[in-house]
Amino acid sequence: MDAVDGEPGTVRPGGRTARVRESVLRAAGDALVEQGFDGLDLADVARRAEVGKTTVYRRWSTTAGLVADLLTDMAEQSEPRSDTGSLDGDLRANARLVVRTLTDARQGPLFAAVVAAATCDPRTAEALHRFYAVRIEEWAGCVDAAAGRGELPPGTDPHEVIRAVSAPLYYRLLASGDPLDETVADRAAAAAAAAARAGVYVS
Repeated sequence: MDAVDGEPGTVRPGGRTARVRESVLRAAGDALVEQGFDGLDLADVARRAEVGKTTVYRRWSTTAGLVADLLTDMAEQSEPRSDTGSLDGDLRANARLVVRTLTDARQGPLFAAVVAAATCDPRTAEALHRFYAVRIEEWAGCVDAAAGRGELPPGTDPHEVIRAVSAPLYYRLLASGDPLDETVADRAAAAAAAAARAGVYVS
């Protein structure tokens, strides 16, 4: 049986159910990149995934629920934070990971499509907020560690520092269209580190 109780993203199915979920989420990502949120259709996703429509409708029920679970999966698959031993090294690693993700042939368009969907669908927006909260929380640890080593002023808000690293990178992806590369990543990391040392993010 493929039935899974609970809201999408709240369970970790195993066996055949896990394989079905993987296939459906991959198909949903493909469809989202190709057609956008408005063109996302559960029946089409089921066809792409070679899964019965009733399974897809029973498990996810709506396209918003499907995108929410897709974001949960993306958070689960994201690389863990680095630990280079220095604030500069850790923030640079974070920025470069963001750039690699946003310039990836699949992940870049997928993130852009999800962000666009979140502007008009509250459930997708909520799922996107949860996704970034998870990622920011994980990388905030490197800022806490830097503060513990005396690299940053006491009271530095770690979440604000991590947001400052990625914000200009997402701006380039979603607004300006300017190039994204490691040079841009390193500059964003250095700017966030300098601001943090200057006490800009002290609560």
